[in-house]
Amino acid sequence: MRHLQILGTLLLIILICTSCAQMQIMKTGNKSEDMMIRISEIQVAPEHLSEYISILKEEAEASVRFESGVISIYPMFQKENLTEIRILEIYADKKAYESHLQTPHFKHYKTSTLKMVKSLKLIDMNAIDKETMQLIFKKL
Repeated sequence: MRHLQILGTLLLIILICTSCAQMQIMKTGNKSEDMMIRISEIQVAPEHLSEYISILKEEAEASVRFESGVISIYPMFQKENLTEIRILEIYADKKAYESHLQTPHFKHYKTSTLKMVKSLKLIDMNAIDKETMQLIFKKL
């Protein structure tokens, strides 16, 4: 039952991300080549998983809702190992990312979850097909 609640919340976050993404791109006027794309690989201590996910959901929702430069904070977990979290982060540009790091909701997330995270790896990515990428959010 708890997994269904988590899945439902993740789906809500996806909808929020996708509904706002196109407007954010239009508001910022940035092109896809300016975007900063990152995948965060996070391993959470099992005893903190529920609390971590709760804090992460709040942070992701606030980031997408209140920050025009945040296009996506899309958290996921591996089906076979719930403590293995992945977050697809897409920012309008590097300035939007740097601004995101200074927000109260990100600072709360970072300081509150520090003891819960066993490992963190940030992987910067480049889009292969930047033109099609902008169509993804229109699909939903």
